[in-house]
Amino acid sequence: MIVRIFQGVGTIHYSTATLFMLLLFSQQDLQGQSDSLASSLNFESDFRFRIEQDWNARKSDGSYRDDRSRLRYRFRFGFKYSKATMGSFVARVRTGLPNKQQDPQLTLGDANKEFSTLPIGIERIQYSRRIGSFALDLGKIEFPFYRNNELFWSYNVFPEGGHIKFNLSRATRPHVLDIRFAHLLMNAYGTSFSSDSYMQGVQINSVGMSESMNVSLALYLFRNIPNLPDGAHSFEMPYSIFHFAFRKQNVIFTDLIFEFDYYKNLEDYGDFSQIDQNLRDQKSSWVLALSYGQSVKPKSWMIKATYAYIERFSSLDYMSQNDWARWDYSSVGSPDGRLSNLEGIELAISYRLNDAVLFTSKYYTVDQLVPLGMFQENGQRWRLDLDLSF
Repeated sequence: MIVRIFQGVGTIHYSTATLFMLLLFSQQDLQGQSDSLASSLNFESDFRFRIEQDWNARKSDGSYRDDRSRLRYRFRFGFKYSKATMGSFVARVRTGLPNKQQDPQLTLGDANKEFSTLPIGIERIQYSRRIGSFALDLGKIEFPFYRNNELFWSYNVFPEGGHIKFNLSRATRPHVLDIRFAHLLMNAYGTSFSSDSYMQGVQINSVGMSESMNVSLALYLFRNIPNLPDGAHSFEMPYSIFHFAFRKQNVIFTDLIFEFDYYKNLEDYGDFSQIDQNLRDQKSSWVLALSYGQSVKPKSWMIKATYAYIERFSSLDYMSQNDWARWDYSSVGSPDGRLSNLEGIELAISYRLNDAVLFTSKYYTVDQLVPLGMFQENGQRWRLDLDLSF
């Protein structure tokens, strides 16, 4: 009997020890998984508050828009999950009207809404994989082609499609040259791929060839593109746009940066009766910019002047930026901007207080190149941004 009791006690102790060891290893395993997840998952968010003033904005009929003062804000939140054997996945949500892809900012007290709920949508869902010199992006992705500014394609517009990149490198200086291809869908109609509204692009890009100089050449093919956004179009048209980009740092002296972009639409619109005769040859643009400093490190400044000359069909205007003027497609029921067919100047100054706080002030003055009515549209705008990163 005593032996059996001791055997029972031993069994209990053995079972307890086994359970303790299992719990210990499970806890270590869970801790390991938690540590692995923490090392693979990164969150990011930012908040912008903006003060904006518009004035001297003439319409095409010769009348003037009312001067406008606005308080605006933007919030974004996202995460990135990375694993060496699987690639990375990025997702981000933002404020902004769902049919206004160019502008994530919301206006305080807009349209007498008092204290209604806010429109928030998914801005980006992107899977990326890097294997040696090969890179792949799929989903609702960041615009994959290099450009110096957003006068051709807005930083806020994240197209849907796929992108591949090949890096050509040397042992002494990697990523001397890369070649990029992309297929981006605007409207899928549920028939053949050739009937969709899409953009295809190829770019040879020398970012990394020199520590102070970048050069790139690109061809962007837009097919079956609506002439107006958000279903208001009356016909579809092609664009075939050649792009040359150049950027040189340390021009003359340290921290002085020169940028140049040239765009040329190679399509012939001579037989497009739907397009006004005086707009059919409006197919070129160039952008010049000179800046000093870079507001990247704490207590650093940047000043920049940009001149833009953008003819009507040198870009797809409702995919480019909508910062420079109040011109939009509201006359056909769309909030999207129509920021081509313009000549203007942007003057900017920014100051980074620390890693999380950035102040930026910008002034714009814009004139229309070819009037769409009896008078050329114009406008002036000033804004001050406070950007906070978390």
